[in-house]
Amino acid sequence: MQSIKQRYNIVGNCEALNNALDVALKVAPIDLSVLIIGESGVGKDILPRLIHDNSPRRREKYFAINCGAIPEGTIDSELFGHVKGSFTGAISDSQGYFGAANKGTLFLDEVGELPMATQARLLRVLENGEYIPVGATEVRKTDVRVVAATNVNIQRAISEGRFREDLYYRLNQVQIQMPPLRERGEDIVLLFRLFAMQMAEKYRMDKVVLSDEAKLLLMRYKWPGNIRQLKSITEQLSVLSTERLITPEILSRFIPQDQESTQLVTIHNEGDHSFENEREILYKILFELRSNVNDMRREVSTLKKQLDDVQGSRQGQPAPLQSTQLAPIQPMPAMSPALEDAVAEEYIEPEREPENLNVSEWSRQALEKALERNGGNRKKAAQELGISDRTLYRRLKQYGLDKEK
Repeated sequence: MQSIKQRYNIVGNCEALNNALDVALKVAPIDLSVLIIGESGVGKDILPRLIHDNSPRRREKYFAINCGAIPEGTIDSELFGHVKGSFTGAISDSQGYFGAANKGTLFLDEVGELPMATQARLLRVLENGEYIPVGATEVRKTDVRVVAATNVNIQRAISEGRFREDLYYRLNQVQIQMPPLRERGEDIVLLFRLFAMQMAEKYRMDKVVLSDEAKLLLMRYKWPGNIRQLKSITEQLSVLSTERLITPEILSRFIPQDQESTQLVTIHNEGDHSFENEREILYKILFELRSNVNDMRREVSTLKKQLDDVQGSRQGQPAPLQSTQLAPIQPMPAMSPALEDAVAEEYIEPEREPENLNVSEWSRQALEKALERNGGNRKKAAQELGISDRTLYRRLKQYGLDKEK
């Protein structure tokens, strides 16, 4: 085990790490698919190389592909190849990674990012070694050992329809769990010492050293970015700190102190895409729509109240119309088709209905009176009328009242 750690520059003695290395060494000579599970930045890429180098395929080719870095439109071509003229830019045949890695090992990092169509093609390769290049009509054969890794919660991705269950079981013939840095105890200090020494040798500077209190602070931090984050902070300390003995006060200036950064990483463990953002957007739209509907109801209620007030003040005017129903009122020019304003299309009054009823004129009079009672204060006038400031400004502009004051 120690010779393996020295060969692959693996630092640490925690039980979970040793167990992961032990499983990798045991499965290496046996030609099974391996799925490596772990958070981003824990060093999952070490195990596929270790498996390949200790397998019967060690003299053959080894390819490591980050599935999340390949665009969805070209990933099938990258993995399974294509024939000349199959799409724009295909100026020659390509055998793809599965063709190039024949007899060797293919490491598929971030396998949880694969599109569903690509997952179906990958399943066929894993089951019988057959694949069809993009644009081709003939089936080709390949003999490739696949080692996959992901930081996605595969079980959740399956339940959400983002990952094929049959592919998961085919990849997961042997599963290896890489522990997060926060669970590795004193390995954190050993890794800090390694990164500090590398910086000192590379740039010919004095090595930074942790005090005992700083070591405790380093081990208490939750490291959401795992080893990648620890290396970054060590490099920052080596370059920016004027003191070579790192105390808790110095270290705390380089470790994020906000609550969010010290929480456990959940974005990948709980599912890389759980549709939470989409739900938030829909909720926001529904809340805004409900607010607009409530504004409309208040405006209609206010309009009816103004109609009652004006009608009551005109009791001595000519006799009402015989008909009890008004003609529909035309929408006002400045009004939006979305539910931003209230439109009173008809109003039924059994008694005292004045002739030539004009709701727009009454609304104008109501606005003028409200402004007059509030000394021209538009905000107070809007509150009195029970409408929003935006609606009041729009109506002032519509009736030309914004130019009078």
